[in-house]
Amino acid sequence: MPDFPLRKTMIFVEEILHEGGPPPAMPRRRAAIVAVVGNPFAGRYAADLQPAMEDLKPLGLMMTDRLIEAMGGIEGIDGYGKAAVAGEAGELEHTALWHVPGGYAMRARLGEAKAIVPSAMKVGGPGTRIDIPLGHVNAAYVRSHFDAMEVGLPDAPRAGELMFALAMARGPRIHDRMGGLRADEVKGLDGLR
Repeated sequence: MPDFPLRKTMIFVEEILHEGGPPPAMPRRRAAIVAVVGNPFAGRYAADLQPAMEDLKPLGLMMTDRLIEAMGGIEGIDGYGKAAVAGEAGELEHTALWHVPGGYAMRARLGEAKAIVPSAMKVGGPGTRIDIPLGHVNAAYVRSHFDAMEVGLPDAPRAGELMFALAMARGPRIHDRMGGLRADEVKGLDGLR
């Protein structure tokens, strides 16, 4: 059983009040949480990584709960995404450890979420920033919710660390007007439409 010691977390909250044009009826809220953990696979090749996803599930749930709290509660959360950065002694495949623990934690807590959780991954050193892609929680084709939230920490990830991130949003982009499937048209049957 690998150990992923938690070094730190940070929460980012953003209220978007204006994007030009007429003022929106409601501001858009986006929030993200990052966690920096030790990477037990750093500096060596491990053939079997999948079982370690189970060890990260409690971290995914804790981060999701804190993110929902930062969002002011679950009501109206309709966008989500995840990302991971491996430090230089890690490899890109180590960031894929976050797919199940991060994605399924948000889907479990948000209840009816049907769409795949958009994801981004990369390798980099301290100060590396990453865009967490955002999409609608029930239908991948809702264009109004295509977005990204950039996060990063000046001291992470160190060479032997992983930085995991989750993000959520409430509402579409301010003044979205690119057409496509509207959120109120989502059937939510297959995660696509």
